[in-house]
Amino acid sequence: MRDLESHFHNEIVVIGVHSAKYTTEGRDVHLQDAVRRLHIDHAVVNDREMRIWNEYAVRAWPTLMFVGPDGRVIGKHEGEFDPDVMLDAVRHMIDEARAAGDLVEKPFELLVAPRPVESFLAYPSAVTVVDDLVVIADAAHHRIVVAGLDGAVRQIIGSGEPGFRDGPAGEAAFRAPHGLDVHNGSIYVADTENHSIRRIDLSTGDVETIAGTGEIARSYGSGGDVEETALRSPWDLVVHGETLFISMAGNHQLWMHRIGSDEIRRYAGTGHEGKRDDRVPRAWLAQPSGITVHGDDLVFADSETSSIRTSSVSPDGLVTTLVGKDLFDWGDVDGPLDDALLQHATGVAVDPDTGLIYVADTYNNKIKRIDLQVRRITTLAGTGDPAHADGPGDVAAFYEPHGLSVSSGKLYVADTNNHAIRVIDLSSGDVSTLRIGE
Repeated sequence: MRDLESHFHNEIVVIGVHSAKYTTEGRDVHLQDAVRRLHIDHAVVNDREMRIWNEYAVRAWPTLMFVGPDGRVIGKHEGEFDPDVMLDAVRHMIDEARAAGDLVEKPFELLVAPRPVESFLAYPSAVTVVDDLVVIADAAHHRIVVAGLDGAVRQIIGSGEPGFRDGPAGEAAFRAPHGLDVHNGSIYVADTENHSIRRIDLSTGDVETIAGTGEIARSYGSGGDVEETALRSPWDLVVHGETLFISMAGNHQLWMHRIGSDEIRRYAGTGHEGKRDDRVPRAWLAQPSGITVHGDDLVFADSETSSIRTSSVSPDGLVTTLVGKDLFDWGDVDGPLDDALLQHATGVAVDPDTGLIYVADTYNNKIKRIDLQVRRITTLAGTGDPAHADGPGDVAAFYEPHGLSVSSGKLYVADTNNHAIRVIDLSSGDVSTLRIGE
């Protein structure tokens, strides 16, 4: 959409229509934050009751409706699209309107622009704590922040402007990085909107691209050479042994890359969006997001099915579901895993000492805990209200938390819409805010 807007800024007006799937997504305050987080510059309508969806007979997310100067629909496209093909199609529509004398060629200006984020962090999406370092994916600032346990900033990697550029810390550029892991002196980054995997030398801050072309994959390929294979919205990653496992949200798959090799390939999931437990290559996933290691298995948040699932690290193993139902089943229900419900969970972390699994139940604004010994999930912290409040777990509040990390008896939370890193003491349950850069 940004390509279309930049090419035809005098000829077209883009209006986003937000017809929410999840209850939380339909609230104005959440939509306003999404517009700011994604740097959307065009007008967005909150279609709370799906009226526009129904009046235009929409059947899929996303759908593009093309309306001519006379108000009539002149075209429709369902699903994602090839930008080059779409540019040609829109150019043809513009030429026809211009020839008919109907086209008014001037830019459309919003009356109210989204407010910029003024805090040090802007929509942080991931946090990883290793030894005395807190590493943060500062997504809306397009950079990686390395701080101490006291919050003092030690290093900023990335220019702060969106782009795709390797090099020294201050010159390199990311575009909305969402996931990260630290291994053997390197920070591995899921550079989501650059559709690439980046590596940062922790000692120097130098950045290099280790997989991805910078362009979105247009098909569900099985992988290939790291420099030639296009990826599709890598959301998070984790190192297991010497293998990097990647949540490829846009492909509804997990991918893998053996560190130092020249190959990246599909690991789990057919690419079909849904929830089907099966052998690793035959399973169906739906926008896998946060991913971590639990013993010899992977645990990942399958966001569009509001599920927490596991995958064997053996291709002959299974993908199984711990909690969650399917694409249109969600809620806020604790208790036995078979009965519990989440709402678009995105983050997971495992305490290696206890085996407990922690979940960022994102749209419920809560942090939950899975105990596999008794097969139950309970709320650890969060009232459910979208707010920022420290204190005991039952009075603390979060606002769309995402990434999680466990270290030395504490759970670190990327509290995304609060632009903050929160810390939960796992012995007391108390929640505090780690002041970064202050």
